[in-house]
Amino acid sequence: MADKFVAVRKNGDGDIVELKTSSGKVVDYKEAQAMAKGGQVEGVNVFKGRDGDEHLRSNADGDPSNNLDNLPTF
Repeated sequence: MADKFVAVRKNGDGDIVELKTSSGKVVDYKEAQAMAKGGQVEGVNVFKGRDGDEHLRSNADGDPSNNLDNLPTF
């Protein structure tokens, strides 16, 4: 079974800069994107935003509690 992201660390602007997996591994945002693209974590995907940059987001499932911004901080 693939890992899931269970907690986040945000910078002073409220942007997610690190994520913690269910196995306890802490990764930076770019590594989290690479993990999502490689299928190493479930429940998230990478998309290209209007700004042209790639962003990480939770898969849409109608449950706001598991959105990355709503995960507990560490």
